Amino acid sequence: MSKIGFIGLGIMGAPMAGHLIAAGHELFTSTHHKAAPKELVDAGMKELPTPKAVAEAADIIITIVPDTPQVEAVLFGADGIAEGLSKGKVVVDMSSISPMATKEFAKRINDKGGQYLDAPVSGGEVGAKNAALTIMVGGEQATFDKIKPLFELMGKNITLVGGNGDGQTCKVANQIIVALNIQAVAEALTFASKAGADPAKVRSALMGGFASSKILEVHGERMIKRTFDPGFRVRLHQKDLNLALSGAKELGVALPNTAIAQQMFSVCNANGGEDWDHSALVRAIEKMSNHEIG
Repeated sequence: MSKIGFIGLGIMGAPMAGHLIAAGHELFTSTHHKAAPKELVDAGMKELPTPKAVAEAADIIITIVPDTPQVEAVLFGADGIAEGLSKGKVVVDMSSISPMATKEFAKRINDKGGQYLDAPVSGGEVGAKNAALTIMVGGEQATFDKIKPLFELMGKNITLVGGNGDGQTCKVANQIIVALNIQAVAEALTFASKAGADPAKVRSALMGGFASSKILEVHGERMIKRTFDPGFRVRLHQKDLNLALSGAKELGVALPNTAIAQQMFSVCNANGGEDWDHSALVRAIEKMSNHEIG
């Protein structure tokens, strides 16, 4: 069994860590930000005062925190993971952050004798709880092979995409597709409802055709039932789309519909919805249409 550090025990991280503990691994976390959930401590997770202490105690250190600055701070800040690394230890960042920053972070960890994987995830809270996440990995094949058994405790679709940064690039592409699908479902159900059709029956009919998708299945139901507790928060999806749009500017790529989806999330924010589930993008469409589907 492995000694694993796990920093970032939020909506996604807590159940992911729970799967590792259930499989018999020894887990450590840091209380530098907040205490670990009681259920994980009761299951055997050990609390240490700093990320440095976690890195000293563990052979593999997993991070899953909100954004690029938080990853940089936990890796390279005072008493950060980098200060506790020794040769051969593996850092696995499962956050969704900048691909370019990831390449820099990987180099700094490698220069200290460590190994680095970027391994962002998709599947939301449901996927985390069911150990059914999609995991998109960037790094060396040998390091991936070493960590893959741990990934298999947390996810189902696990792919080594390429070198460091490529996992994050894949996640940005994922978030573009998810956002545009949410917007498409929101527009379709709002249109159907305003036209007088039952949106629940429209969704059911569409589930049997070419328009069927996981977004229509899961988030279409959320839109109809008005269940907008996260899930995956609007502000976090906005952060991911900011990565897409800033990357597109740097690369000279046009992402017009991504920009529109980002504006729809901004409408949610303007109405107090930055912590709604991202399926609540429908509320922006509804507000602009002066019609609520539920």
